Amino acid sequence: MRRVRPSRRQRLAAIMVVVIGLLCVGFATGFGGASSPEPAVQAFLLDWQQGRYAQAAALTTGNDAQVVSQLTAAYTDLDATNAFLAMNSVTQHGDTAVATFKATVDLAQTGQQWSYIGRFSLAVRNGQWLVNWAPDAINPSLGPGDRLAVLTSFSPRAPVEDSAGQPLLSSSTDYHVGVYPGRLSNMARTAAEFSLITGLSDQQVLGQIRAAPPRQFLSLLTLDPASPQFQGIWSRLVKVPGLTSQRKTERLFGSAAAEVVGTIGTENSGALRAEGAAYQPGETVGLSGLEQTYQDTLAGTPSTSIVVVNAAGQTVATLSTTAGQAGTPVRTTIDSHDQAVAAAALAARHNSGEIVAVDSSTGEVRALAAHQAGSVPLPPDGPLAARLQPGMAFSIVSAAALLGTGDVSTSQPLPCQNVANVGGQTFTYQPGPAASTTFAADFAAGCGTAFATMSEKLTARQLSTVERSFGIGTPWNLRVPAFSGSAAAVTGQAGVAAQVTGTGGVLMSPLGMAMVAAEVDAGTGRTPVIVAADPPSTWQAPLSTSKLGELRQLMRQAVQSGSARGANVPGEPVYGQSGVVQTGAHAYLSWFVGYRGSMAVAVIETGTTQAQAAAALAGAFLSHIS
Repeated sequence: MRRVRPSRRQRLAAIMVVVIGLLCVGFATGFGGASSPEPAVQAFLLDWQQGRYAQAAALTTGNDAQVVSQLTAAYTDLDATNAFLAMNSVTQHGDTAVATFKATVDLAQTGQQWSYIGRFSLAVRNGQWLVNWAPDAINPSLGPGDRLAVLTSFSPRAPVEDSAGQPLLSSSTDYHVGVYPGRLSNMARTAAEFSLITGLSDQQVLGQIRAAPPRQFLSLLTLDPASPQFQGIWSRLVKVPGLTSQRKTERLFGSAAAEVVGTIGTENSGALRAEGAAYQPGETVGLSGLEQTYQDTLAGTPSTSIVVVNAAGQTVATLSTTAGQAGTPVRTTIDSHDQAVAAAALAARHNSGEIVAVDSSTGEVRALAAHQAGSVPLPPDGPLAARLQPGMAFSIVSAAALLGTGDVSTSQPLPCQNVANVGGQTFTYQPGPAASTTFAADFAAGCGTAFATMSEKLTARQLSTVERSFGIGTPWNLRVPAFSGSAAAVTGQAGVAAQVTGTGGVLMSPLGMAMVAAEVDAGTGRTPVIVAADPPSTWQAPLSTSKLGELRQLMRQAVQSGSARGANVPGEPVYGQSGVVQTGAHAYLSWFVGYRGSMAVAVIETGTTQAQAAAALAGAFLSHIS
């Protein structure tokens, strides 16, 4: 999670108004007397610290109006929220003296403090000690016409990487909207109009503009031209006097694996305002996915320099630099080739779909892609966290439970009927009855009535045990929101039959179903892994070696000659199961769940008919995976 910094209001509430260092010296000396310059030093520093600039100016030899202006701007130009001034020493030589003091300045931009030792001379005028005024009384490096400024810069945000260490963010165009402070005719007006459009604090924006070197471009906001909000905000910003823009190409917004990487917000993000964070140009914040989970790791910390700028707007000295820390990349398990293949397979379809691919031997997620098209949209929450009925794709789990009883063989006769009544509940199967069939043929055809009938051999406890053995309901440490599945507790044979057919309180995400296929493939259950450094949890599959072999053959037959035959591509054999669930009046969700070699997949595709479309989509993906 992102570290929360105190808001400007909170920092202002903490302003210290008592100059402890001054009083300690004063008490130690008894505050001198008429001949001591210390009371004048104390009074000048205290008035300056507390913002009583007119009173402070009256204690100097300078023109009151000029001194007030220079003291007012001294730390305002740094966008400071607090200044603490403490006298160090006073050295007197008759009617002249030299005082030193320590200034500690809180910088709003970074929450950091800048400290320095200041120095000014005093002289007696008409019996009164006065500060010999010059700009270097504020800071020893200031000359006539000079002022202080602050430079804050963020290193480019570190990338979320694929398994080979390459960025999963693609290069894309963005726009930096900003100003050249020295060219603004009315800083306050520009800041106010800009802030009204962007939702930022006008005072914080104005502080940043004042604090920046006048001749350098100050980027105030980064915009993604591909975002839906771009045109609305851009058309208003171009009308603000003094605003200009720079076009850049950066790895910031576009990603071929957005479901893993997530999205990024910039300076006007509501996420930053919700945290009470002070406005900082160049700041980015992860809004979802791994960008959000690893915000501090990826963003790093900014570098800050306090500089002296002359009247011409040139930087003539650097007084202090606090080095920032560049962000650290986060490496994932995503294979960019497999991800690209998944994206291409989805882009070629006329309907919406999702593909999840997992390495069965490690649990590492290799591809995770989604694509919206057609008239039936994808369900919410994406391939990681969606809660969907799997339909007969769940018969992989159901068949494992039935085979595990020892009372069911793949070759035993089992009629497939249009209608079956189990426990008082009616189950239907659309394609029509087969005259004579077996359990293996019923699995291949995805015959729900046959499985509902066969479920009478199972108890609710037996089914629940096998579901848990496939990791359904297992907590995942995936670093992003995800759903391993759930199966409601059932009582009665009708409830068992409904779960066996993938309805009746069974909900799965595509990733959860991919992990089911991976367990059948590997013979070992694993939790999925997306961040390369995270190890998976493992457990033994619920079937014996021989029964696991029978389940694999059921899945192979489903691809060779059954409802999943759209995935039967040349080359290494594909094993799997398919299913279709009605989600609306003219809306269906097609599933394919299976594996090829060590690659387990779950694929969904929406549509307006009951066609087993996901199997063909899976075939298009698997045929290009080596």
